[in-house]
Amino acid sequence: MRILDKYILKKYVSSFLFTLVILIPIAIAIDIAGKVDKFLRNTELTVLEIIRDYYLNFTLYYANTFMPLALFIAVIFFTSKLSKNTEIIAINSASISFTRFLKPYIIGATMVTLFALVMNHFVVPRGNKVLADFERKYMSDTTKVENVVKEFRMKLGDGQYVFIRSFSLKENKGLDFSYEEYDGLKLKYRIVGDSIIWSKKENKFKLKGIKKRRLYKGNDSIIVKESLDTVFNFSPKDLSIVDYLAKEMVSDKLYEFVKGSEKRGVKNLNAYYVELYKRTSLPISSYILTIIAVCLAFRKKRGGLGGNLAIGIGLMFLYVFLMKITEVLGAVADNNAIVLVWLPNLFFGILAYYLYIKSKK
Repeated sequence: MRILDKYILKKYVSSFLFTLVILIPIAIAIDIAGKVDKFLRNTELTVLEIIRDYYLNFTLYYANTFMPLALFIAVIFFTSKLSKNTEIIAINSASISFTRFLKPYIIGATMVTLFALVMNHFVVPRGNKVLADFERKYMSDTTKVENVVKEFRMKLGDGQYVFIRSFSLKENKGLDFSYEEYDGLKLKYRIVGDSIIWSKKENKFKLKGIKKRRLYKGNDSIIVKESLDTVFNFSPKDLSIVDYLAKEMVSDKLYEFVKGSEKRGVKNLNAYYVELYKRTSLPISSYILTIIAVCLAFRKKRGGLGGNLAIGIGLMFLYVFLMKITEVLGAVADNNAIVLVWLPNLFFGILAYYLYIKSKK
C-alpha cells in the first residue's frame, strides 16, 4: 500500500468516526428531552440501568442507522478539503488515474461494510431485544389498546390446519377456534371450540364449548364436551407476526423463524423479509455512497465545500426517503420484498456508475 493510500484511508476512517461521534450525541440529547419524564416516574430505575440497558443499546442502534449518512458526509467533507488544498491536482500531476485514486476509498468502504454486516446481523438485534424489553417494562403506555390478532390461519403439518377468529395476545385468549386434519382433500378429523385459552404455566391450551368430530367410511363420531386441555404445535408467539419481533432476532434465528412460519402456512411474512434483506443492503450501500461522494467532491467547484455538502445531503435524504418508502411497500403482502429493499441501491448504483464514468473522463 502506497503512502497516498494510507493517507487517504486514514482521512476516510477518522472523518467517518468523527462524523458519527457528532451525530450520536445529538440523537441521545433529543431522546433524553422526550423521555426524561418517564425516567423520573420510575423511581426504582437507577442511572446505571438507564445507561447500561437503554442508552448503550440506543447508541448501537442509531450508530448503525446513521452509518451511511455519516460515511457520505465524511467522504464529501474530507475529499472537498483535498480538492480545496490542491492535493488532488498534485495527485493528477503524478499520472494517477481516477480509478487508482478510488482504491483507498474502496478499501475503507470494505472495512465499514464488513463491520456494518456483523453489527446488522448479530450485534444490533441482541441490543434491540434489551432495548425493547426496557421500553416495554418502564416506558410502555398502559392505556394502549390490547393487541388482537384476527382471522388467523396456520398450517401445523401435513394436512393439519388451525383457524382462530380472534385472539388477544394480552389475555392469551381467543374465540371461535377450529382444528382440522385432512387426508388429501378429504376431511377426517375436526375440533371446534367457542374459546381457546393458553396456559403459559402448563404450556398447553384449554378449549371450552368444544365439539369433536371424526369421519369414518360408514359413519361419523361426534363428541361434545364443556372443556378440554390439549397441546398443539404452536403458541401465542406464532400468532404475533409483527415487525418489532424481527428487529429482536439475529439473522440466523430470523431466517429459521420465517422458513418455519412459511411451512406452517402463515401469510404475509414480508415485514420479516424486509428486515432480513435490509441488514445486507444497507451495509452494501457504503460502496455506492462512497463512489458518489468522491465523484461529487474530487474536483474544485464554485461554492466549494458548502456546495458539495448541500448536494450530498440532498442526495442522502433522497436515499433515506426512497429506502423508507420501499421498506413500507416491501412489507405489503404480494409485493416482492427483495426487489423493493434493494431498489434504492440499484437506483443510486446507476447514479454512481454514471458519475464514475463522467469523472473518469
